[in-house]
Amino acid sequence: MGLEGAVKAGFKKELAAIEDPQKREEFYESLVAQLYEIGKAINMAAHLEIDAVIDPADTRQWIMRGIKSAPTRQPADACHAFVNPW
Repeated sequence: MGLEGAVKAGFKKELAAIEDPQKREEFYESLVAQLYEIGKAINMAAHLEIDAVIDPADTRQWIMRGIKSAPTRQPADACHAFVNPW
């Protein structure tokens, strides 16, 4: 269910109590706007105590940083460069 449907279902009585269709629509739109504001990734990260949210534009840089931080040499005791599944 999307946020719009959640507002319609969750605030059904409150919306029905407003007789003026224009005021009902304004109230509905304000509730939806509040939920969208709360639902932004940064707000969710703060609410759920997630350490960081990566901007989609920076995803490639974060992935490359992780790849570059991985060790590139085989340990001295490695006998071969592949895993034998047998």
